[in-house]
Amino acid sequence: MLVAAAVCPCPPVLVPDVAAGAAPELDAARAACKDALGVLAASRPDLLVVVGPAEQSGRGPHPQGTRGSFRGFGVDLDVRLGGDKPGPVAAERSERVLPPSLAVAAWLLQRTGWADAPVEGLGVGEPLEAERCIQVGGEIGGRAERVALLVMGDASACRTLKAPGYLDERAAGFDAEVARALGAADVAALKALDSEPAYQLKVSGRAPWQVLAGAAEGAGLGGALLYDDAPYGVGYLVAAWS
Repeated sequence: MLVAAAVCPCPPVLVPDVAAGAAPELDAARAACKDALGVLAASRPDLLVVVGPAEQSGRGPHPQGTRGSFRGFGVDLDVRLGGDKPGPVAAERSERVLPPSLAVAAWLLQRTGWADAPVEGLGVGEPLEAERCIQVGGEIGGRAERVALLVMGDASACRTLKAPGYLDERAAGFDAEVARALGAADVAALKALDSEPAYQLKVSGRAPWQVLAGAAEGAGLGGALLYDDAPYGVGYLVAAWS
């Protein structure tokens, strides 16, 4: 059963080495992510599953110890999911590399010194239907007696004229509803998110959030919104459920 969840944004610039001189601009977001991961640790899970957007669904599971890299962003920095200790499936034997969203998650876990439970990662593609996301979440929730989720994903990328997706007047409203749902642990609202406007607004978190909704069904968790801002015109949200 799901006992806790943390929702974090996944831009590579969350990693200070990638952001370089602009790193202080996301200090508040990093602090909120650290607090959210603290909620996960306090839940004493038997298993932590990290879910984030990927180019293709099902690119995983990524076992503990799977390598991620920020070299594609011009930074000589590698990470491993859940640290250097491989999980039940030796990561060294896997040719998979973490998608960027899970590499950011691995950096967050490394930064907080995660050592509380085994970790594995799962990438979900943006087009994955809501029903399938919810089904996958339900399966994850049944994996262990005490399951925690680290859910990576950004809200719209259309909040300002300089945003990656330019300005779309619908973006602020979409993000506000997602922020409300995450802060209230509103499972029904997350399940009901419409994939079409999410795609148009370049939302990367829709599928991972719906995986969370599936995992949280019947768990009775409460939520708290820890961060809600749109630096660079992209909606970044941090929430903790317990």
